[in-house]
Amino acid sequence: MNTQRTVGILAKRSIRNIRRLPSAFFPALAMPIFNMIVFAGTFFAVTKIPGFPTDRSINWYMPLGIMMGAAFGGVGLGFTAIRDIETGFYDRLRMTPTSRTSLVIGPLVGTLTRIVMMTTIVIVLGIALGARFTGGVLGVLCLYAAALGLSTIGAGWGLGLAFRFKDMRGAAIMQLSIFLVMFLSSAQVPLNVMSGWLHTVARFNPATNILRLSRVGLVNESSPDHLAWNSVWGGLLAIALISALTLGFAVRSLQKLSD
Repeated sequence: MNTQRTVGILAKRSIRNIRRLPSAFFPALAMPIFNMIVFAGTFFAVTKIPGFPTDRSINWYMPLGIMMGAAFGGVGLGFTAIRDIETGFYDRLRMTPTSRTSLVIGPLVGTLTRIVMMTTIVIVLGIALGARFTGGVLGVLCLYAAALGLSTIGAGWGLGLAFRFKDMRGAAIMQLSIFLVMFLSSAQVPLNVMSGWLHTVARFNPATNILRLSRVGLVNESSPDHLAWNSVWGGLLAIALISALTLGFAVRSLQKLSD
């Protein structure tokens, strides 16, 4: 079977699951909305901290909600793969005359389509709640790039674990790793107001650069994190490198599953 055709078929299958299994999509949509509203409302006074890069808490926590939704949307592909392995669907896929890479890329394309939908809905709701883009269209594009990049990283990681464990034993690792990576970064506050060991860990955590990329269009124009190449390249580099590693992990794990 042609590789491009296989990718298209698997991507369409993933997208059709939104209609067939809305109970799987809408909780994934509710989580970023819930996180955005809860964090922005609970920590609204955080913007009073000297040096905080925006006077709107929604501007800071809307990207966090989207990033959490993108990350879990990505690793959620691992849950789907586990279900397909347990039902025998993956056995049939591995028997098809197509490349193993297409079995990773196809579902990934479908997942990224859902992430675009989720990101768009959360942005619209965030703007309705008071979020304002200071970086214009380019700032919006950076937010989409960060969401798609983090989802790709999560998808590679989730698929790799699914192919290694072949059952729900890998689910806990998928979820715990996302929480650890995200909340040991600049998720809550910027680096310049952190101190102690958390500042050190967050400084070297690649998720900090990806979060900075997602927020460059939402912070004050006088902020060092405002839309500028110095605030963008680190996130793009982190996405490129870690995506290559996690997708490579997924392909290698799939090959071992096929052996």
